[in-house]
Amino acid sequence: MVAENTSPGLGSAPLIYAYMVLDTGSDVVWLQCSPCRKCYSQTDPIFDPKKSGSYAAVPCGTLLCRSLDVAGCDSRRGSCLYQVSYGDGSITTGEFSTETLTFRGGTRIGRVAFGCGHDNQGLFVAAAGLLGLGRGRLSFPSQVGKRFGRRFSYCLVDRTSPTSTRRASSAIIFGPSAVPRSGAVFTPLVVNPSLDTFYYVELTGISVGGARVPGVLASDLLLDPSTGKGGVIVDSGTSVTRLARPAYAALRNAFKAGASGLKPAAGFSLFDTCYDLNGKTEVKVPTVVFHFRGQGPAGSPADVSLPAENYLIPVDTDGVFCFAFAGTDSGISIIGNIQQQGFRVVFDGDSSRVGFAPRGC
Repeated sequence: MVAENTSPGLGSAPLIYAYMVLDTGSDVVWLQCSPCRKCYSQTDPIFDPKKSGSYAAVPCGTLLCRSLDVAGCDSRRGSCLYQVSYGDGSITTGEFSTETLTFRGGTRIGRVAFGCGHDNQGLFVAAAGLLGLGRGRLSFPSQVGKRFGRRFSYCLVDRTSPTSTRRASSAIIFGPSAVPRSGAVFTPLVVNPSLDTFYYVELTGISVGGARVPGVLASDLLLDPSTGKGGVIVDSGTSVTRLARPAYAALRNAFKAGASGLKPAAGFSLFDTCYDLNGKTEVKVPTVVFHFRGQGPAGSPADVSLPAENYLIPVDTDGVFCFAFAGTDSGISIIGNIQQQGFRVVFDGDSSRVGFAPRGC
């Protein structure tokens, strides 16, 4: 079965379509719901559960309710309440429930557990809600694992692409068709005994300008299974790749040395390495390659070479471009969606691996 597009429909009568944020870094699926006590502005009409014949609240004390990290109970209605907080400070709260999801193409999935959010605040950019694609039991891939084999893949086009072109349409595929038959580099998933949501991978190093950066040490990027700290995750819900501070400093310094011919510019937001490229139609920048544990096509190394637009990005209309990486002291490194652009990123839960296929859009 294949379900393409990021806009599932909900309910049995009438069917409505909702465009949702894709997030591999969280599990709970949720929508803004009427009545909305405190909600952000969205493009689609807000979902009204009273108009759906297939909507059902999850009762308090059930296994579904107990599966939530943060749960409560509406004693008056006897229904389960949920709350999800995100790393950027965003939050959603409301009634935990089940609903039928229909994807364009006709694929219908009944009794999908999701949050009916009545109080939602954060950087969700006009979407109707969020499709949790993590590894936990409440995520969409886990809930529909028997139907799709816990396999899905997406391709995120460059956010600066013209919206009038076909190239500007990102797509997600569920099921066996999500895994390309050739051309992808695969790396095994790493298990964190302390946290089942994230897709951990082993990043063994990074090359800049064709040479491995000596300061990007695998030891700084490894997951410690005894503490659950460290490691590298692949997260569609984070924009900029964050690396453990020592690894980032080494990567940045290597890039700056390779881009010494470019005119420096002041830092911008979380970026500390920027360049003034105003008036230039072409510039030469050093290559950046991720090295993963695993295997590429025909036994080649599991290397992912990033296009220049995936690591040197415009931040204003005056020709300033910044190196799209940042350091972190949070204890976890993240491969963000800017670095994923243009690749078909494959999450193959049944084979416990993540893949990257270049030019996958």
